[in-house]
Amino acid sequence: MEKLLEDFIIPADERLLVGLDTRDDAAIYKINDDTAIIQTLDFFTPMVDDPYVFGQIAAANAINDIYAMGGEPLLAMNIVCYPDCEEMDVLKQILTGGLDKVTEAGALLVGGHTIDDNEPKYGLSVCGLVHPDKVITNSGAEPGDILLLTKPLGNGVIATAIKADLASAEACRDAAEWMAGLNKKACSVMQKIGVNAATDVTGFGFLGHLFELSVASDVAVEIFAGQIPFMTGTLEYASMGLMPGGAYKNRDYLADKIDIAPGVDTNIRDLLFSPETSGGLLISVPGEKAAAMEETLQQEGCFFAQVGRVISTGFQSIKVLNSNS
Repeated sequence: MEKLLEDFIIPADERLLVGLDTRDDAAIYKINDDTAIIQTLDFFTPMVDDPYVFGQIAAANAINDIYAMGGEPLLAMNIVCYPDCEEMDVLKQILTGGLDKVTEAGALLVGGHTIDDNEPKYGLSVCGLVHPDKVITNSGAEPGDILLLTKPLGNGVIATAIKADLASAEACRDAAEWMAGLNKKACSVMQKIGVNAATDVTGFGFLGHLFELSVASDVAVEIFAGQIPFMTGTLEYASMGLMPGGAYKNRDYLADKIDIAPGVDTNIRDLLFSPETSGGLLISVPGEKAAAMEETLQQEGCFFAQVGRVISTGFQSIKVLNSNS
């Protein structure tokens, strides 16, 4: 699908601040000198059994694209595929979960579209606002930047464990809470401190989205595998082989773009390719601002981990090391 989009020729328009060329999290269109709109959409099939929680997760996943660009969500519309033969009360719970998450984001739900489908799917089309001078993209990382991650990894593996009926109740709760979480506070901190680049970690996995950021910014980066945070149960389930199929697709695509050092744990290596749902922000912050960024994130109650750094200009294969020593 990504290759298909590359074949489209998009007419040049100076008002289009962010389009397809950098594979960013959303499109941004400049209205005037003070206002630009952010447009995104995302939807998928359930990965948890609770329909209300699924609605929350799917909505958060779409809304978080707005936060990744430094914006504020404004309007949302439901995207619903649902079998006519299924109970409508279940659909009501899904939509209620989505509505509650839209409300939490301070946005308005203004409609949507529903079709009959064999498998339930839900998500949102979201419109947001940002000042044209405060847009955050994945293409501004610079040498000396520190890379911060604002949610642990692992929900793709836990979702696979859930489908196999092997996930513990604690792991299920932990993953659901992380996936349903908005990146609202982390976005606010990015705007307050000032960062060079950011993206959110979703379907292409940690290394897939880092690769896009590195290519768009034309920089070389290194990652410290031992500092990557993981959700409850993730390493255990990975060691049992409960890896989503998308992890292997991501790994194959990135095979010649990643340089993994000898000794990096096999399970951690695989998890860095694993798809995530409604993941955290991967932020490239100038080294001189890193301490202030971390302090402010902590003050706001935001989780974060320092996971790597930008080492030079010019893209090179991403180096995955055991540590930063």
